Amino acid sequence: MRFGSILNGFLFIGLFGFISCSKTPGGEPQPLPIVDYFTKNVIVVIMDGARYSETWGDSTYAHIPNMGINLANESVVISNFYNNGVTNTVPGHTAITTSFYQEITNDGTQTPDNPSLFQYWVKEIDQDPTNAWVITSKDKLQVLANCEDEDYKGKFIPSNNCGVDGGGVGSGYRNDSLTFNVVKSVIEDHHPNLMLINFKEPDASGHTGNWENYLAGIESVDNYIYELWNIIQSDEIYKDKTTLIVTNDHGRHLDGVSNGFKSHGDDCEGCRHIMFFAIGPDFKAGETSDSSAEQVDIPKTVAELLGFDFPGGEGRVMSELFN
Repeated sequence: MRFGSILNGFLFIGLFGFISCSKTPGGEPQPLPIVDYFTKNVIVVIMDGARYSETWGDSTYAHIPNMGINLANESVVISNFYNNGVTNTVPGHTAITTSFYQEITNDGTQTPDNPSLFQYWVKEIDQDPTNAWVITSKDKLQVLANCEDEDYKGKFIPSNNCGVDGGGVGSGYRNDSLTFNVVKSVIEDHHPNLMLINFKEPDASGHTGNWENYLAGIESVDNYIYELWNIIQSDEIYKDKTTLIVTNDHGRHLDGVSNGFKSHGDDCEGCRHIMFFAIGPDFKAGETSDSSAEQVDIPKTVAELLGFDFPGGEGRVMSELFN
């Protein structure tokens, strides 16, 4: 039986009647048994390196019209969502997948210390790697498929397709359109229960210092997300059984900090404050939460939705998202 973190005072109605939530001596709610969720699949999309000010921080949603307007009534947003670790690509993705902030190198030469939600999931489902995928435009993110933990290193490795021709570390970055083609093929051929997708834009264009291309990168990923959600809802296996989560690995410097939007990597508000958007059958719809949440909360929440154990970690289940 799996357990969920439920707010104090919530009543559970199940096969065994009513169970009220009591507090531990420390004042934290005790976990309660909960019914199975409608969600059977989770897809996490990373829009690499967008500042909050150009996504949800812009009330016109000029660069994310699909998420901000077209899907607004179906989705839930957290306005105070942060990267509280190292604000670079590999560290940010590591926090999102392992629930630990780690000062990991950013060049793909070091694997995370701790197992990821993918390895826990592959172990959970009898070691079928095609039910978990890491698909990324950046080759260096292949490191997310493995870890240094002695019980998991080299074991329970998810399927992965990262960088040019899916060649992994050393192959180079590929265009996001090619990554999206891989995503569509994997969905059609395998229908994995768990997937992480990295789109290198707008980060790649941001680093060139080209403001127009940076904004275009945000807009293109917003389009991919909308198309992906339409694919999900048109697929009889995924429809009404899939949760989509969209976030960033990091933001960018605020204007006036260092060289502004061209770079990132410190603890300024622009680098730390990132987006969180989610849509799925078990989450609230048409709401924005102002609760504080962070990257390390994502894997705990995914594990809750899919019903597998995620030991350790620094995060929590974001119970405020649930219906």
